Amino acid sequence: MQTLATILLIIVSLLLITVVVLQSGRSAGLSGAISGGAEQLVGKQKARGLEAVLGKATIVLGVLFFLLTIAVAFFM
Repeated sequence: MQTLATILLIIVSLLLITVVVLQSGRSAGLSGAISGGAEQLVGKQKARGLEAVLGKATIVLGVLFFLLTIAVAFFM
């Protein structure tokens, strides 16, 4: 059981790193360069699509990472 939890922890860790690296920074692109009205227009559009999926995936993978870390520590 410890080996399975460790393997899953490694896989989730790599996926979490990948998802975090794929996300753009808060000040990236047009919304960081131009303040004011562009922040509202671009900010609303960025909330949809890939950014939203990456954000949700980060939360899910973070929770899985936390739970698997506790499981590996428990089995040791």
